[in-house]
Amino acid sequence: MSVVGSAASREAALRVHGGIGRSVRDSLVVAKRNLIRMARIPEVVIFGLIQPIMFVVLFSYVFGGSIAVGGSTDPDTYRQFLMAGIFAQTVTFATAGAGAGIADDMHKGLIDRFRSLPMARGAVLTGRTLADLVQTALTLVVLAIVAVIVGWRVHNGIPKAVAGFALLLLLGYAFSWIGALIGLSVRTPEAATSGGLIWLFPLTFISNAFVPADNMPTVLRTIAEWNPFSATVQAARELFGNLPAGYPVPSAWPMQHPVWASLIWSVLIIALFRTLSVRKFRSATV
Repeated sequence: MSVVGSAASREAALRVHGGIGRSVRDSLVVAKRNLIRMARIPEVVIFGLIQPIMFVVLFSYVFGGSIAVGGSTDPDTYRQFLMAGIFAQTVTFATAGAGAGIADDMHKGLIDRFRSLPMARGAVLTGRTLADLVQTALTLVVLAIVAVIVGWRVHNGIPKAVAGFALLLLLGYAFSWIGALIGLSVRTPEAATSGGLIWLFPLTFISNAFVPADNMPTVLRTIAEWNPFSATVQAARELFGNLPAGYPVPSAWPMQHPVWASLIWSVLIIALFRTLSVRKFRSATV
């Protein structure tokens, strides 16, 4: 019995290992397909860069001398404070594109064709979100170069700066699963784009991305301090060394421990919305 039991255990372990390996391979194949498609439509990437660059220029030079940060209205101080918020907004706004892409594949029947193939069910969505992550990373690189040109600097060294960008990309990846769920839940790419943006505006503006949260009314300040977006922005500012001297750190736990808060929020969002998206994928394509 023990020999039979051990053989069955080994067979089960091989099936699990093979299932994981197959899922990874299938996800990478789908990701490659989406990256090739993006490369053939470069205007999508170009247009995706225009908005964040406009935000950098407008906020830096139009509002730079009007918003006090740490008791100072110096434009350079605000520029250092601002950039983590612009980076975070850029990676989260990619959510709308992820949802629209999945909705477009659904609308054209491509998802049904994928489903007819002998591949892991979650690979279609995982591959799509991974491809969007690569595109977001490239956008972030270009945006960081523009930020350096307008005067933004990293003050805590390269390793911490890399960690800051990693947290930003992790948040963007987490939010792309929200976009995937939206894309699977609507009938047209246009609806997915609208649905992907309508909740992002309050999320990003009721936060510490563009102004210090301590200037907000009590209710909005509490929302901003516990906002997962705010936690990632605060973590990036700390890692980049962009918090000005005298900047008051709120007493809320996510603001006191922003790196941990950012990691926890991102992992929870991925776990929840990936589960919901895969479940929706199975029911939506039956």
